[in-house]
Amino acid sequence: MTAGIAHEALLGDKVFDTNDIVNKAIENGVEVVIPPKANRIVQREYNKDIYKYRHIVENIFEVLKRWRGIATRYAKHTKSFLAAVQIACSVGYVKSIL
Repeated sequence: MTAGIAHEALLGDKVFDTNDIVNKAIENGVEVVIPPKANRIVQREYNKDIYKYRHIVENIFEVLKRWRGIATRYAKHTKSFLAAVQIACSVGYVKSIL
């Protein structure tokens, strides 16, 4: 689906549960981890354990948005910015699993 990027699963919200997206992912050998919409005639199965990781990723993006220094790219050097992102992601991950 995305050229040059290796992936095993496609995670998404119900809004991405369209036949085009699901069929394209299956054609490319990618596991579809999208909960089916309520109006689907035939409800698809999806891996609920993998779907839980989507929530962790969303929480980490929320943490990054709240850290003013990251949101405004306050650091002057790339190394400082990357360090701040890594710290924020670590904090966000720890908060999400506790």
